[in-house]
Amino acid sequence: MTQKPYVIDQMISAKQIAARVEELAKEISRDFAGTEKLVVVGLLRGSFVFIADLVREIDLPVEVDFLEASSYGSSTQSSREVRILKDLSGKIAGRDVLVVEDIVDTGYTLSHVLQMLLARSPARLEVCALLDKPSRREADIRARWTGFEIPDEFVVGYGIDYAQRNRNLPYIGKVRFT
Repeated sequence: MTQKPYVIDQMISAKQIAARVEELAKEISRDFAGTEKLVVVGLLRGSFVFIADLVREIDLPVEVDFLEASSYGSSTQSSREVRILKDLSGKIAGRDVLVVEDIVDTGYTLSHVLQMLLARSPARLEVCALLDKPSRREADIRARWTGFEIPDEFVVGYGIDYAQRNRNLPYIGKVRFT
């Protein structure tokens, strides 16, 4: 597949992201205060940078696990067909769980993942998303904590990719096809 040429316009700076991650971590630490250990589940691959920064700021004992789900492939549009590519390594029954997502778009992937995790009987299950596109929502789903609400734009950076590119950008940028 040949990619169309594109440019990336910065939407959210690295400094803005760092400040918001710190705020989110404080809120999460406060709301989960008293937990024995918070199981932080990163949804791969897009959340890996966000989860790394977030867990370093959370002032609680944490355990990190990962789940990989896909509904995009190399496209800019969700296929609405969610596939689990990697399941959790540990058990979550009876434990406090925080799912960390890069972006909530249509909500299909997150909805599917949450249904799957709820079936495993966690004590508490909450979601933190870096980005939220409410204008695209098709599934009735909402993150408890959201970093930034964005318009209906295709974005990359800070772990988020387009066909496995641009994850390494320190900011969030809008993809503009030329």
